[in-house]
Amino acid sequence: MFELLEKEPMKWRIMIMLAITTALRRGELVGLEWKHISLDKGIIEVKQSISHSINGERIITEPKTVKSNRKVSLSDTVIEHLKEYYLEARKKRLALGDAWKGGDHFFVFSNDEGIAYYPETPYLWFRAFLKKHGLKYIRFHDLRHTSATLLINKGVHAKLISERLGHSNISTTMNIYGHALQSADRDAANKLDSLVPPKKEKKNG
Repeated sequence: MFELLEKEPMKWRIMIMLAITTALRRGELVGLEWKHISLDKGIIEVKQSISHSINGERIITEPKTVKSNRKVSLSDTVIEHLKEYYLEARKKRLALGDAWKGGDHFFVFSNDEGIAYYPETPYLWFRAFLKKHGLKYIRFHDLRHTSATLLINKGVHAKLISERLGHSNISTTMNIYGHALQSADRDAANKLDSLVPPKKEKKNG
């Protein structure tokens, strides 16, 4: 999928990359502004979300829960991609001049006039992308599940995963990803199996 994304506009490539590597919700991604990203520290602060619109105007709200208001670390490679994207975004904003309609907001993902996307936009684009390339259909939200499952399979502690996802408590994470966590726990147990001497066969007589 990432190979195919290389042929797509940078903003969509970055959006899918962040969806998988940070597990941000769709509303959190479209509500994300550059002021919430520290490229030096490699951290995204999730402070707002766009879940709906009224008369065409996007409504910015607080994150879903108290725990949804969180800091999410970025990998070194993702930071490098974001730096390149930020430079491109700034050039586009300057080139727009008076045509800029984003106001004081500088959204990471926006239309050509600087206005934040509707929450449905990423879903619709992603669906068309999958169809165009003959990839198996999954919902945009499933990228968040993919992120969590990959971290579980990498052996990351459930508490850390819960914090990255912005779940209200760890039991929510355990309920949603219990099966994947059980499988990972079994794999962890088997990794220690080599320490245990094999059971000796009893000799008859």
